[in-house]
This record gives sequence, structure tokens and C-alpha cells, in this order.
Amino acid sequence: MKAQSQMPQAIGAAPVVFVAFAMSCGGSMAPVAVTDPEPVVEEEAAPDNPLIAKFDTPFGVPPFDLIEVEHFEPAYVRAMEVHKEEIARIVGDESEPTFENTIVALDRSGQLLSSVDSIFQNLNSSTTSDEMQDVAKKVAPLLAKHADDIYLDAALFDRVAAVHDRKATLGLDPVAERLLEETYKDFVRGGANLPEEKMARFREINEELSVITLKFGENVLAEAEAFSLVVEDEADLAGLPAAQVAAAAAQAEKKGLAGKWVFTIDKSCLIPFLQFSDKRELRQRMFEAYVGQGSHGDALDNNELIEKIVALRIERAGLLGYPTHADFVLEENMAKTPGEVYELLDKLWKPALGVAKKEKKELSALMKKDKVGSDLEPWDWWYYSEKLREKKYDLEEEELRPYFELESVRKGAFDVATRLYGIEFVENPDIPRYHEDARAFEVREADGTHIGVFYVDYYTRTGTKEGGAWMSSFRDQWGKGDGKVTPVITNNCNFQRPTGDEPSLLSLEEVQTLFHEFGHALHGLLSDSEYRSLSGTSVSRDFVELPSQIMENWATDPEVLALYAKHYETGEAMPAELIGKIGKSRHFNQGFETVEYLAASYLDMDWHTLAQVPQVDPVAFEDASMDRIGLMPEIVVRYKSPYFRHVFAGVIGYSAGYYSYVWAQVLDADAFASFKAKGIFDKERASAFRNNVLAAGNTADPMELYVRFRGKEPTIDALIERKGF
Repeated sequence: MKAQSQMPQAIGAAPVVFVAFAMSCGGSMAPVAVTDPEPVVEEEAAPDNPLIAKFDTPFGVPPFDLIEVEHFEPAYVRAMEVHKEEIARIVGDESEPTFENTIVALDRSGQLLSSVDSIFQNLNSSTTSDEMQDVAKKVAPLLAKHADDIYLDAALFDRVAAVHDRKATLGLDPVAERLLEETYKDFVRGGANLPEEKMARFREINEELSVITLKFGENVLAEAEAFSLVVEDEADLAGLPAAQVAAAAAQAEKKGLAGKWVFTIDKSCLIPFLQFSDKRELRQRMFEAYVGQGSHGDALDNNELIEKIVALRIERAGLLGYPTHADFVLEENMAKTPGEVYELLDKLWKPALGVAKKEKKELSALMKKDKVGSDLEPWDWWYYSEKLREKKYDLEEEELRPYFELESVRKGAFDVATRLYGIEFVENPDIPRYHEDARAFEVREADGTHIGVFYVDYYTRTGTKEGGAWMSSFRDQWGKGDGKVTPVITNNCNFQRPTGDEPSLLSLEEVQTLFHEFGHALHGLLSDSEYRSLSGTSVSRDFVELPSQIMENWATDPEVLALYAKHYETGEAMPAELIGKIGKSRHFNQGFETVEYLAASYLDMDWHTLAQVPQVDPVAFEDASMDRIGLMPEIVVRYKSPYFRHVFAGVIGYSAGYYSYVWAQVLDADAFASFKAKGIFDKERASAFRNNVLAAGNTADPMELYVRFRGKEPTIDALIERKGF
């Protein structure tokens, strides 16, 4: 996680519009599976639309080779009709409302809509086009209205409330009671208790938000596509790694500029450019193009959209009785109030800023030695950090890349999962794929039992694929026994493609990104929930990053590096000396990395703790927010507001939740400490983590689940030590 980073509930940096039935709690509706004993739509009902016919494919994955863009809009319309029919049957049931005929029936409803939406949202993030985006614009308000029609159905809510009122007498097990409580809260948070005169405005707000948050994300994608740095003079390539130069040449040829080099502001291209380009003026152009996204006063400018989004969220929170949008969101998170979030951020901000200021002095000294003749600027930080890393630790980023060939890193992540949980990944070419870059693996238990299907889609595709990295699902797990529906999970990244005879070689940060998203994937794959809305990653935002972030620890552990970090040409393992240098440099640049991240977390919270729209434009508001915390001018907030997709490119997304990554860091540092104490592949620890975190989904309060695994609540001590603060 875009980590770098939720529906399909997209976890990470490519948020999508939430349209799942359990949208209030961030849940995702699981599509129908071929193992489901009662298919929602008979094949005869839609012989010409593969989206709403039964999938005759291995493991019931979508038949991607049959799906065309024109299938989506009619499929959405039909799926919503089917869902309405299912709801009508629940409401029209003349028998007394019970847990089974109301709560479970709701949990089972909407499978066809979920299937259609999962496929569309994933393809629109991974293989978008103008036609796909046109469909998104058309269906977004329809889906918002559809969700409101359900949550604001008075007769349906009466049945839910009737069951909820009798919960103490029903004798439900803890998980069933959790489902009842979460369902009731979803309706209340979805406006079911609003007086009739406020419901109409509530609907209008949701519909408008569905459209403008979608537009926000489209603008960011178009903005990134619009900029490219074209280099014509080979001398301007000074300092850049050969692999990046080759990739830029390939990009130029693709654009009809053979003999030149094209660089984009996709992170996989931008960061290496900032790290290694000796041409300061070109680093400045690249950096300013990146931080200027969405702020050019043109058709792609997002500032006006931000004002509208914030205003609508404030109004909606007020209608529901919350002081702010943040109060509304955080009610469902581990951090229950804005005060708890700010308290955590404040604990880390001062020490992180102090370390960053020390780092600045060291970088400025290197600049002085280079006789640059001016002060350190944001576009200098990566470049001189790389020089400082080499000076302090005799370690260059490019020295590591030959040992991080993409395929070896992927195998390393899979091997870690096998050692921890006994599962195996078997590539299956017969499983349909949605793009030639994607690869499909069957996931099995040690005894051969089928767990699910896992797609990996690692390469960048300029203009058709969202930036960043994320995990999502084509189908979520739910059910037990013979009726168990198995998951279909996907990981997307934006790594550079192989060029010539050289494979895709990753940076250390990209290695951690791959492991991070794989952790999210394991959360979806190893889910074991009877109920759809409680399964997999349908958990609070500040808990969902625990499974992903803990995996990053294995990525750089010396014992694991020795297993998978092999030189792509010689096959030799990474030397122990080099592994030692990685360990010694683990605190390197932590001030910078923490400060730019925390600044974005503060910015997100400042936007969403507003009780009324500020009387200044977004640029001035952001400047005031950063001035308040004392952000150094040499460091720019990780995501400036006009391209902060996590919080503005989704109806909910990570709004008032970007802090989740550091909240989860507290959990993952504490959790991994327990592994280190017994051995990083300790079976008992792994089993406890799988059963109480990965498999459990949202079947209990997140802190309760954590304590079941760990035996105690977490402390911040392990995180402070890890960061070197």
C-alpha cells in the first residue's frame, strides 16, 4: 500500500470509488464464484454478456478474453436490478425479521453487482482508456444512488433494527454478533436515521462526491501523462544508471522519438532521476513538474475540486451528527478520534524533524564541497543523500540493483510465505489474464487444497495504468465448508520493464514495495470468514496496513536476503558484507522519509478536521498547515493536495486515514519483534499471526485480534528503535 499505500477494496496508492454494499465500513462485496451453490444469474439470462453469465473458467476467474468495454454499462444496469430484486425479497418477507432472513440475507446479496464492479474497477486502474473512463463517469452516480436506495430504505432498516434490538436474546456466536453490529452501524452511518427532509440532500452529496472524486483521480492520471522530459543531448544523461537510460530510450522510441530519451514523473522513473542525475537544472524540472500536478489553472487543475470535496464531506458529516469528516471516519478505526491521531503524529514529529535537520546539515556540507554555490533545495535532497550514503556506508543504491532482479524478489516473497504458512504458489498458464504483463498463480495449502488465485502485474504502463502500487480483489473469500468461495487477488506495481538483455532490476525501496503489497495479498488470500462483509481486508484503515508493513521486515532481514538476493548475471548470493551495509544503513535518511510522510498525514487531518470550509484557497490552506508544524523548506510534503489521490480520489479512501501507515508501523514493529525473539520463521508465531490477523478479517475488534496474536497491546518502543530516533 498505493504504502505506497482499498470495493474491489484497493489497498495502496490507486484508490477507486467505493460502491460495495458495505461501503460505510470500507468493506467489499465478494463476486459470485463457480463454487457458489446458488448462482445469482443463470447463464441463459445473458448469453451475449460474459460479465453476467456464469464464468466457465479455471477457478471461476473472470473470462477476460471475452470482456469488452461495451459489456460493462449494461452489466452494471442488470446487476443493480438483480440486487434490487434481492433486497425486495428481504423487505417483502412476511415472517418475523431474524438474523438469517435479514442480516445474513443482506450479507449474501449483491454478488453479481460486486462481480461486475470488481472487474471494472480493477481494469480501470490497470488498463484504463477513454472509453473505460466514460463508463466510470456514467456509472458512478448510478452506484451512489443504488447504495443510498439500500441504506435509506426505511422498511429494510426497520427489519435490521428489529433484529438489532433483540440481539441479546438471539444467542449469536461472537462473529455473528459482530456481523449484526457492523450491519446496523452501516445503515446508521449510511443515513438510515436521518429525517426525511435531510435524506434528499444526503443523496445529492453522495452522488456529487462519486463524480468529482472520480474526476480528481482522472485529472492526476492525465497530468502525469501530459508531462515528459525529452533529452536530446547525451551529455544531459550524466550520472544516470545505464538501465534508466535504456528505459528512457525505449520510452522515446515508443513515442516516435527514436534517438532521444524520454523521462516521466512516474515514481519509478522520477526517484532514480532525482537520485543520480548530475544535471541540477533537469532535476529541478522533473521535481517541479511532479509537485506542480493539478495546479496549473487549466482543465486538469484540481484545486476547485478539493474545495468542493471538502465542503461536501463537511456537510455530510454534519447531517449525520459528526463534528467533522474525520470524526465520522475515525469512529470505525482503531484511532477513535482526531485527538488520538494528532497525539501519535506529534510524538514522532519533533524527533523526526530534529533528525531531518541534522541530515540537512550533512547534505549542505556535501553541496559546499561540490561548490554548487547555492542552498540545498528539495530537488537536491535525493541526489546528495545518495552521495552521503556512499560516503557514510560505502553503499550505492546501484550496487544493490543487480541482486534485486524482479523475478528473484518475487520468488523470495513467495518463499517467505511458504516458510511461514506452508502455502505454495504454482503458476498456471491456463488461468485467463487481463493483460499480457499479468501472471496468474494458483495458491495451495501444503496438502494441495486450493486457496485462491493470485495475479501479479508489476510493470508500469504510461497512460493506461494508475501510478503507485496496490492490492485489490476480483473476488473476496467467504463461506465455510463445501460452500466456501475462494479469493482472486491481484497486486499491481509500477516497476521499470526489462530493456534489451537486462531484466527488471529493483531498488531497495521497490523491493520493500513488492513485499508490502504481497502482505496485503496474503491478507486477502488467507481470509477465512463465513460472512462476506467481514472477510479479508474489510478492516479499519489503520489495521489493514499491518499485514503489508510487517512483510517489509522479512524483505531486508539478513536471513531472507541470503535466500533470494542473487546477482542476475552470476547467480551469486549477495555478499555478507553488502548485507551488513544494508543493516548498518537502516537508519539512513529516516528523518527525511518520516518528515515528508508525517507532513502528508497532518495535511490530510487538517483538511478533514475542518468544521467549515476555509476562506482561503487550497494552496494557501496547505501552506498554513505546513507552516503550523514547521516543515522545512528543503522537504516537500509527500503528496501535495492537488495530487493527493489517497484522500481525494475516492468517496472515502484514505481521507482522515493517511496516518494509518504510521499507526500500523507501531503494530508491525511490535509484532515483528515477537518474531525476532523466537526466530523469524517460528511456526507458532506464524500460525498465531495467520489465525488471528490474516484469516480473521473484521470478525472482532482489531485490538482484540492483535492481543490474541501478540498476548499484549503494542507499544511505540520498537518503532522508535527501528527509526533510530
